[in-house]
Amino acid sequence: MTKKGRYDVSDSIEAQFEPGSNDTVLKNKLGITDPAEMDREEAAALIKATDVLFHEYDVDHQFSAYDLRHMHKTWLGDIYEWAGLYRTVNISKGDFAFAMAAQVPKLMDKFEAEQLTQYTPCIFDSRKDVVKALAEVHTELVLIHPFREGNGRCSRILTSIMALQAGLPVLDFSLISGKGKLDYFAAVQSGLDRNYQPMEKLFADIIETSIQA
Repeated sequence: MTKKGRYDVSDSIEAQFEPGSNDTVLKNKLGITDPAEMDREEAAALIKATDVLFHEYDVDHQFSAYDLRHMHKTWLGDIYEWAGLYRTVNISKGDFAFAMAAQVPKLMDKFEAEQLTQYTPCIFDSRKDVVKALAEVHTELVLIHPFREGNGRCSRILTSIMALQAGLPVLDFSLISGKGKLDYFAAVQSGLDRNYQPMEKLFADIIETSIQA
């Protein structure tokens, strides 16, 4: 998703747009200038990367901040020069500002030491503990927003692999698309106060939907 206005960013190479795109597509390796074509390219690359990553990490793997950079690079490495690198631009969506770019490396180290160490591998005795793990990991990673683009989708890859570690099926995230986006973003914002209950409710519903499917 590279439409102008989605994020407000400071002046940086990561904020450059592809010449001829009328500032609607980020500068990319493929020379794509049409937003719809870029959306399709990113979506196709995500499908391929997800399949690779699902087979790369086993049930006993404890994730690290490096793994998140690797996931991002695996997905977008053929599209963007900055794939797999922490962002150097400040990002906001509407009136909501994500973590300052200068703080991202330190925050990701903390995320690894706390959430990733505590909740991965995602092997717990109860469904409730699994839901808590998925919700907190997902929320904290989205709040940090370590990459220029694709943070939500990387978070979904990570929590999907964690769900597989917990013996669950591949997660169906359709509940947080469309009209569900408002509830999802409200749940992310609740994480600023370390209130993960709204996200836990969403993940409990996502898991039920995924099992039924």
